[in-house]
Amino acid sequence: MKSADTANTSGKASDEGDTVHKEYQTTPVLTPATKMATTTPTPMTTTTDPSTTVPQPTTTAAATRTTAAPAKTRPGLHRVRDMGSSSVHPAYASVVAAAARQVQAAQGRGQNKAFRGASTSANNRNILRHSTGAQRQEPIATFQRAASSPVHLAMEIDSWKPRLSIFDTGFSSKEEFNPKPLESISQGNQNCKVDLSFLMDGSWSIGKRRFQLQKQFLGNVAQALGIGSAGPLMGIVQYGDDPSTEFNLKTYVNSKDLRNAIEKIQQKGGLSNVGKALSFVNKNFFLDANGNRGGAPNVVVVLVDGWPTDRVEEASRMARESGINIFFVTVEAAAQSEKQNVIEPNFVDKAVCRTSGFYSINVPSWFSLHKVVQPLVKRVCDTDRLACSKTCLNAADIGFVIDGSSSVGTGNFRTVLQFVANISKEFEISDTDTRIGAVQYTYEQRLEFSFDKYSTKQDVLNAIKRISYWSGGTSTGAAISYASEQLFSKSKPNKRKIMILITDGRSYDDVSVPAMAAHQNGVIAYSVGVAWAAPDELEAIASDPAKEHSFFVDEFDNLYRYVNQLIQNICTEFNSQPRN
Repeated sequence: MKSADTANTSGKASDEGDTVHKEYQTTPVLTPATKMATTTPTPMTTTTDPSTTVPQPTTTAAATRTTAAPAKTRPGLHRVRDMGSSSVHPAYASVVAAAARQVQAAQGRGQNKAFRGASTSANNRNILRHSTGAQRQEPIATFQRAASSPVHLAMEIDSWKPRLSIFDTGFSSKEEFNPKPLESISQGNQNCKVDLSFLMDGSWSIGKRRFQLQKQFLGNVAQALGIGSAGPLMGIVQYGDDPSTEFNLKTYVNSKDLRNAIEKIQQKGGLSNVGKALSFVNKNFFLDANGNRGGAPNVVVVLVDGWPTDRVEEASRMARESGINIFFVTVEAAAQSEKQNVIEPNFVDKAVCRTSGFYSINVPSWFSLHKVVQPLVKRVCDTDRLACSKTCLNAADIGFVIDGSSSVGTGNFRTVLQFVANISKEFEISDTDTRIGAVQYTYEQRLEFSFDKYSTKQDVLNAIKRISYWSGGTSTGAAISYASEQLFSKSKPNKRKIMILITDGRSYDDVSVPAMAAHQNGVIAYSVGVAWAAPDELEAIASDPAKEHSFFVDEFDNLYRYVNQLIQNICTEFNSQPRN
């Protein structure tokens, strides 16, 4: 290539008309000029003796080029067409294509190959570079053809090679004028807005080959998720003896960059201390400074080879109570001979929310790990399930404060209890998940059952049914103070404190001061008014913003309409609260 360029620019070739210097110093087979004349109009040429003078530029309508005529009569070689400067209207594209086919039929495939073989390497070396403003030098004789010649156009099109860059050939790329959105600012899959942390197993037991398979799996998951600023964000923590963050949620905001980063992760080695890794993530990973978005569900996916070498139950419980969804993907479980080494049997059932295997996937071999990419992504992106109560994400203490005054009546009171039951049954109820308590009030107050009284959903629902209607006056302010002292003062530190108050009339006492005191003690208050309830009192009871925490219906039979909205508001608010 380099020797050919030197010969072309210095003009020292002894007989350029007879010899074409190519990359491998081969001489192409050329077709006689008389055959060319049958298909090509008589060319206009500017003749210059290449052995005595430097080629002078000749200006054409398409572009400024330097041309030279050979010492002997011979066929012109095809130029790669400068499409960027063509005067051909797009409407004539079909005519050009038809002419190309006719030329090929007339000349035969052998002639086309001869033209291509001689022209491609030369044009690759001397073609006009995009946006350089430099003139193109033709090493071989070229013809100044009329732009309107369809045969000429067809030959130029036929000479284009796919391996040439669109910039080298003068093509104008549509992307230059209509740029696609850069992947680095991708919005991502907006139907899967989750903040996701993968705990990857870097222990020595996994081995180098399986560690590579794990990285491939994580890369495939990143691609399938559709990472983006308005969709899922993903970070990785590698654990062995001790966990460490490879990168956090805000480090990479598109799948391509994330996959490249995953490929560069080096194995840490050590033991499989999953419990320590979960504690690390709970305390350090989902922070605002690391990209946690608040309203997006927090998800941890634990990859573990065989079994953990420490206990996971307590660390998992603490993480779940902080609002983290925990998935386990276990690969190649302990063999029968190894089971005596397992520190915590049934560790998966103890670590995840116990709901029909939704949070656990077992894979028999690392080599079949790729098969669970889509099932895992589908579960992780089930944001309705993750953001709401059925996942045990909402580790909360929910206290119902129920108006039992005379204006309610026995029938309506049973409707209120059904409303309370419909909300309660949507939550995972246990000592480590959501707990339910209830207070009934008139002029006086009565603790129906406390948060630690019942630890199963069925026991709670049965207790709600057994609440008997009291009847009396309406002292809502005193009821709020009573609930704060008897229910929420005994709430666990890691649990959200949520009060749902139902009333059908104006209170005989002030509600604003007791409500404000409850708010200051961390109680999130929802007010539900029926019939004669006062809107100003409902807003005073409710936490800010009052419009999202207060509801009103004109009659008791319409209470059911607010069940789903209340639950959704609780779930959304739970995710946006700062962590303990």
